[in-house]
Amino acid sequence: MCGIAGRILSAPGPVGADLVKLMDAQEHRGADSTGFAVYGPPRETGYIVRAMGPDRGTLSGDLDAFHAILKAHGADFLEDPTWDSADTRHVSVRMVISDPEDLARWSVDADTMCDRLEIQSVGRSLEIIKDVGSSEMVADKHGVRDMIGTHGLGHARLATESSVAPTASHPFWARPFADVAIVHNGQITDYFTWRDKLERAAYRFMTENDSELIAVWVSDQMKKGLTQAQALKKSIGEIDGVFTFLIANTQSMGFAKDRFAMKPLVTVEAGGELAAATEEQAVRTIYPGEVDVVNYDGPSLTNTWFITEQRAAA
Repeated sequence: MCGIAGRILSAPGPVGADLVKLMDAQEHRGADSTGFAVYGPPRETGYIVRAMGPDRGTLSGDLDAFHAILKAHGADFLEDPTWDSADTRHVSVRMVISDPEDLARWSVDADTMCDRLEIQSVGRSLEIIKDVGSSEMVADKHGVRDMIGTHGLGHARLATESSVAPTASHPFWARPFADVAIVHNGQITDYFTWRDKLERAAYRFMTENDSELIAVWVSDQMKKGLTQAQALKKSIGEIDGVFTFLIANTQSMGFAKDRFAMKPLVTVEAGGELAAATEEQAVRTIYPGEVDVVNYDGPSLTNTWFITEQRAAA
């Protein structure tokens, strides 16, 4: 039953606060966990790394081990790592690192310590913040309302098959592709078939959540030469299930909706900006007046919005 949302601004602004509004309005769709993918002003060099540790008490040693792996790949911390000050045992960590010699190879080595510090996102712009609890709880704990950016995604999760844990929450990073994130409402019925194929192609997965697979599948199709629009269209015929998903990178945001059209999505585009959500009452927290609401209620639908075009239209 999960709820998803997307937001695009015409220029850097309070995208975090807008995403929290969208997800507050959809909390009834799932409060097991809530997550946000925020695209801030992009760095010219270096990456922002978001990670989750299961034991706050071992964080100092875990960061030392993470730092050693960075150094082995010709990279270093550009800023001192920071983390949340909550009283939970798990801890959310933010790091800014210089460019590894090979990002994909570094991420493979970094994942060897995923039981101590699991990477949640890597990007010039992208930061994924997710945790157990409602949108208000997660936003308060991690300062999401204060985050500035051009666009982002949100997700409220009702866990059905995979575990209720911070690392199993949405959004998911498309490991190891920088700056790609996804939120998903639905179920992929051929998940294990596709996971086996992608693992044989050397891709790695940190959870049993089928949404993580979609992010990697779309990114792999784009690596092979498809545009995002082409990859989204292809997903409808290649991936079996009932789904609506939103996927974003630094330049665009797009969605795909399966041929059965059972998972809703509505959007409002106004003034070169966009709000998208599972429910109309959510987008109306951003646009309460007279606006044209597009209800994507037909089967086999896709669309892509380009961030640079949205900025130019403002």
